[in-house]
Amino acid sequence: MQTVRIARRGAVAIVTIDNPPVNALGAALRGDLLGAIAEAGADAAVEAIVIAAAGRAFIAGADISEFGKPPVRPVLPEVLEAIEGCARPVVAAIHGVALGGGLEVALACHARVATPAARLGLPEIKLGIIPGAGGTQRLPRLIGAADAFPLMLSGEPISADRAAALGLVDQVAAGDVVDAAVALAHSLAATGRWTRTGERADRLTAQDRDAFEALAADATRKSGDMPNAMALVEAVRGVFTLSFAEGLAAERALFLNLVADERSKALRHVFFAEREAAKIPGIAAGTAERPIATAAVIGAGTMGGGIAMCFANAGIPVTLIEQQQAQIDNGINRVAAIYEMSVTRGSLTPENRDRRIALITGAVGLAAAGRADIVIEAAFEEMGVKQEIFSELDRVAKQGAILASNTSYLDIPTIAAATKRPQDVLGMHFFSPANVMKLLEIVRPAGVADDVVATAVSLARKLGKVPVVVGNGFGFVGNRMLEQRTKAAERLLIAGALPHEVDAALTGFGFKMGPFAMSDLAGNDIGWRTRKSRGKTAAVADAICEAGWFGQKTGRGYYIYPGGARAGERDPEVEALIACISKEHGVTRRRFTEAEILARLLDPMVNEGARILEEGVATRPGDIDTIWLNGYNWPAWRGGPMHWADTVGLDVIVKRLEAQAAESGDAALEPAPLLRRLASEGKTFSELKAKAA
Repeated sequence: MQTVRIARRGAVAIVTIDNPPVNALGAALRGDLLGAIAEAGADAAVEAIVIAAAGRAFIAGADISEFGKPPVRPVLPEVLEAIEGCARPVVAAIHGVALGGGLEVALACHARVATPAARLGLPEIKLGIIPGAGGTQRLPRLIGAADAFPLMLSGEPISADRAAALGLVDQVAAGDVVDAAVALAHSLAATGRWTRTGERADRLTAQDRDAFEALAADATRKSGDMPNAMALVEAVRGVFTLSFAEGLAAERALFLNLVADERSKALRHVFFAEREAAKIPGIAAGTAERPIATAAVIGAGTMGGGIAMCFANAGIPVTLIEQQQAQIDNGINRVAAIYEMSVTRGSLTPENRDRRIALITGAVGLAAAGRADIVIEAAFEEMGVKQEIFSELDRVAKQGAILASNTSYLDIPTIAAATKRPQDVLGMHFFSPANVMKLLEIVRPAGVADDVVATAVSLARKLGKVPVVVGNGFGFVGNRMLEQRTKAAERLLIAGALPHEVDAALTGFGFKMGPFAMSDLAGNDIGWRTRKSRGKTAAVADAICEAGWFGQKTGRGYYIYPGGARAGERDPEVEALIACISKEHGVTRRRFTEAEILARLLDPMVNEGARILEEGVATRPGDIDTIWLNGYNWPAWRGGPMHWADTVGLDVIVKRLEAQAAESGDAALEPAPLLRRLASEGKTFSELKAKAA
């Protein structure tokens, strides 16, 4: 089927791309577009060319079905070379989105016109790569490297108005975009005043170079483990140091290296896993949602205040509810201080600060939740407390309101049973700090209405969150797996490792903090209370808490924090305590390599992930990876625990778990049936995902 058609409007040839649904740049389209440009360019009666598109988008990017396969000619750089080198002026008429290769097509044109609603961007960084068809060379030549680099580094699209202000778009069309592009094409042909993007150099000034280098240094500091970020720095720097042809060649080499890089493959897995996680099993797309115009949050502590900020940031009025006015005042003051810090850093204007604070209203008593479309409980993690709250909400909340619990562990149906409307109750598990962390675990208990789940997912996106729908069960997905890592870390201490060695293994793997530093930061007493409420024990962790060493807030935990320091130091007393506990358990301590520590920490997590999949608590392995990346700071370039397990080899993990189970006598370390089956069949979790999809 022909994906491109040519029509004439006077002396202007209109080349229209028509490759539903989003005009993805597959091999057929690339070939047809190259042929159309050659045909129009060879026609003596044609003085200019407009590239337009049918459907809802200009070009949404590459054809994802081609990822990981050998390239098929013509490759996109060949097509763009023909567009840019055309002897006739070529104008892009952009509507909908022009993303990735789609924007690179527009950049190769000699001018660009866009509709007011158009969105333009180069999101390749999110796929673990960089633009590979001239984006890193043409965009800086159009708008300057200091503006182009952050646009590519974030991967976020920008509006047509913003693109016009930067110089990326020549005109925002008030009327029909093709008509406007034809008029501009006529003008360029008549005057002969048009320049190929690759020949532009006016924006590449010494000041632009200095500004870019400052941004590059910051990106290098923040993204040192991200190979695509470093490649982007190198490619953009080439606009100042290389000729255009040399820059294109260097960009292409960096792009192809990234395509083959395992870290970049992991980042592509992450991108597609997040897209899959947005699909709700058993709920049809387009399911009607309940309107959410107002919200209420119960609990004005750190978590409740953070959740209220999420609503205010999204422009949704929210009532923050507590039992006493003093608690309300403290909560709102804490929120105001966080906003003020953002103003000081320059990430928020004073006007936006004031607007957001004005959307948060404090109130004493649950009756204040009566008019809210959604109520989120963020009270103390104790079942009796939550049941009491939901029983009262059942009385005061309006009919049709969604009632959600922010519980991290507790059973949602038991909470819902305190109401006469269990169909309206679900879990919405935010992660701390709620105004920062992207993950939102949406817990879907049996019996909850489909429109409630669909509304929660849609709302999560409005709040800037990455939603993942999970099943009910203690700890859901993320915390259930975290508990296995916590147990493994405790076992390592008793067996011979020290806190700093365990933490160093995980930070070396790519985590920002290790488990013991993180526990000290959060407060060791939190886990201690949870264990006691469940009748559980952990010899080392309990002993540290019994000594009153709750972490940074007490100046001592697994580490010591002299003078209120944020970074902990090794504590000889803690290490001696651990050695005594090992002796009490009859354990002869030994040293562990970093690789051994990692295996003992991460393999039990993978094993628990396999059980979670078997039980249907998570739908896809990619859902688990999405949770760990966005809620627990798993390093993105490692792809998540289930993707990481595939790269290690499931047979290797099975053997290591069997050895751990035999050594410890802990049957929970025996490989899960699903993990054992996949390993025996020589398969991976990613293949399981393909079947689930």
